[in-house]
This record gives sequence, C-alpha cells and structure tokens, in this order.
Amino acid sequence: MAQDIARNAAQDIPQHTPQDIAEALPLHGIHVPLVTPFTRGGEVAVEALEALAHEVLDAGATGIVALGTTAETAGLDEAERDLVTGVCARVCGERGVPLTVGAGAGGTRAAEASLARLTRWPEVRAALVTVPPFVRPAAAGVLAHFARLAEVSPVPLIVYHIPYRTGQPLDAAALRALGALPGVAGVKYAGGGIGEEAVALLGDLPSGFDVLAGDDVYLSPLMALGAVGGILASAHLATDRFAELAAAWRAGDVARARPLGHALARMSAAAFAEPNPAVLKGVLHAQGRIPTPDVRLPLLPASPGAVAAVTAALERLG
Repeated sequence: MAQDIARNAAQDIPQHTPQDIAEALPLHGIHVPLVTPFTRGGEVAVEALEALAHEVLDAGATGIVALGTTAETAGLDEAERDLVTGVCARVCGERGVPLTVGAGAGGTRAAEASLARLTRWPEVRAALVTVPPFVRPAAAGVLAHFARLAEVSPVPLIVYHIPYRTGQPLDAAALRALGALPGVAGVKYAGGGIGEEAVALLGDLPSGFDVLAGDDVYLSPLMALGAVGGILASAHLATDRFAELAAAWRAGDVARARPLGHALARMSAAAFAEPNPAVLKGVLHAQGRIPTPDVRLPLLPASPGAVAAVTAALERLG
C-alpha cells in the first residue's frame, strides 16, 4: 500500500536528471536545519519559527531544512510535523529559496510513504533521507533502499550519512554508488571526522552529486576538499559569517576562509557540548529569538555554562 501511494504521487514527475537537479536545487552554501521553538505551554511556537526562517535567510543562508534532527522530529507528533513543514514551506515560497524536508524511515516501505507526503507542499525541493538507522543492512541493501526511494520520490534525495547515529558506516565506494543513482542530488556528510573515506569520496565524485558538510566543526576543511556547503545547526548563530566562509572557499580565498573557519569551528564545538539542539535553543532564547529554551524529553535543557560558552564564542567572532 505504501509503495502504491508513493508511486502514484510521483507518476506525473519526470525522472530527475543531474541537470534538472542542478537547476532546481542549489545545494551550495549554507542550509539551516531549523529548531522547533516551543511556547511556555509546550506547543509549537509558530511565529517564532517563521521569524527564525526569515532571519537566517536575511543573513545569507541559501535555504532551510525542516524536520531535521535539530527540529526534534522524533519528539513531534504528525500534526506538529505537518505544521512545521507548512510554516517553512510558506517562508521558502515567499522567498524563492529551496526547502529540504527530513523524510524516510528504517524500512523502505515506510520511507516511501513518508516521501509521498511531501507532495502536499510544492515548495519542497529535496528530501533529506537518513541511511536506514538501527537495521544496519549491508551496503548493497542501503543501495537498494535508496534506488527504490529515488524511483518513487517526488523530489530529489539528499542522503544523510551519519554513522554515529545510524550504526551504519559506509565507505567511499558505497557513497559513490548512491551518488550515481538518478534522483540522488547529494549527501549530508556527518562522518564524525575527516578520514580516508571522506578524502576518497571528495576526490572522485559522480557527476551531479554534491557533498554538504553535516558536522559543523568540519565545514571549512570539507569545503577545502571540495564540499559545496553545509547543513549546519550552529548556523542559526552567526549565519552571515557561515555564509561568508562558504563564499570564501567557493572563491578560493584561502586567506579569508582559513581563520574564519577556525573561529566558527570553535563556536560550533561549544554549541554541541551538550545534546543537540539544547544549547542552540538556550542561546536563541537568551537572544530573545525564541520564547523558551525548552526541549522535549528525553532531551534536557542546556546548562547555563554551555550557553555562556557559546555566547562568549560569538562575542569573539565579532
């Protein structure tokens, strides 16, 4: 049933080609995976969410991401997820910028149904789909999973490679095979560091397949190796400086990029000193940008010390 729904939703959409994707979905630059702010009553703070979306775009973000890990998607019910997506879709439609939405599931049939729901928002340009978590299929199973999803998805896919959450590491060859699939636009690379596989992948990318940094502290070195930008939670803060860093690497301005990259990495490290997005929410609340610093269980609010450390790092940035 889920497969039929997904295929019906996608039947009028032509197969995505690398040229189509490049024209419709600019992956370069900084995409901000928005937090989900809450009111004091525990509901989604719609006005604050909309304001955040406009603020990061005003500051130079290329696009926004709804329902990423930073949005506490696992703690939202279906109606709240739809509400968040709708707010982000409205802003992106008004601003003419790409919206990426987190979708997928551990099972392929459930992931197809999740992608099919995206047809409700024509502003959605891409789906951020995690490598199947917990199940840990072989690399061939991961490839078959994404091949099926790319076949039926109404939008191009961005593979979310985050092995320290999924328990499923993939080498450069496996990621390259995923990137060669029609309809796969890129990968959010959050490998927990820059090792041999990251270097091998960036040294030999399939045509039309882009790498976005997913570990905030490694944005600068990944762009030096050939990444086109990043999906970065800490870019809620100092968005303009992250955009400046991305532009500097694209222009080959190493003298400007290197010191700025180090400074932003220090701030990002402080922002992830406690589970994401607790510290970010603490800082955003302290700045008066969201009504509460609240997160949903099993997450807990950030400590005052962690919030102060990020605030100090931001002050050093200028």
